[in-house]
Amino acid sequence: MSKLELRRCTWPGLEHPDYVKYHDTEWGVPVADSQKLFEKLILEGFQSGLSWLTVLRKRESFRAAFHGFDAHRIARYTDKDRARLLADAGIIRNRLKIDATIDNARAFLKLQETDDLALLLWNFFDGKPQINTFNSHSDIPPITEMSTRISKVLKGNGFRFVGPTTIYAFMQSMGFVNDHLVGCHRHAACAKMQRAFKPPVG
Repeated sequence: MSKLELRRCTWPGLEHPDYVKYHDTEWGVPVADSQKLFEKLILEGFQSGLSWLTVLRKRESFRAAFHGFDAHRIARYTDKDRARLLADAGIIRNRLKIDATIDNARAFLKLQETDDLALLLWNFFDGKPQINTFNSHSDIPPITEMSTRISKVLKGNGFRFVGPTTIYAFMQSMGFVNDHLVGCHRHAACAKMQRAFKPPVG
C-alpha cells in the first residue's frame, strides 16, 4: 500500500504533502524535551485563529526569526527586536502574539529555575499518555477538563496565549493524548510509542 493509499485522519487531506508528512511523522508522538515543548507552545499560540498548516509552512522562518526559540535570547528582546519581527514577512506578524512570545520566554525561564516544563506537564498525566479511541473527528472534543487545568496552571506561571483550546491542540500534537482516529494507520504506531514512553523525572 502506498503512502497515498494509507488510511489516515481526514484533517491533513492529500493535497498538501507537507501537512500529510506532519501528520504521518510528528503529530501524536510523545515529547519529553522541555525546549521542544516550549517551541510548540509558542507556535500553537501563533496558530490561534488560524490553521496549523499556515504555521507549519512558516515554522522554519519562525525558528530563524526567534533564534531557534532560545528562551534566554527571546527574554532579552527589545523594541528593536519587536520592530524586526513585525517587519518579517516570513512569520505571522501579530504584535500581541510577538509580545506574548517574549513574556512566555521569561515565564519559561522563571519556571525552569524551580521546576521543569516537561516534568510539570507530564505530571498531569502521571507520565502516561492518554490513548483515545475515537472513530470520527466529530467525536474529538476541542477542549477537555485536563486542557483547562493545564491552561490555568500555565497562566498562573505567567504564560500567555495558552487557553484551553490551544492547550488541547498542543496536547494532541505533542503526544500527551493520542487522537488519531482508530482507523488511521498512525493510531497504532503512536499508541506503541506512547506505551513505551519514558516520562521526564525530577
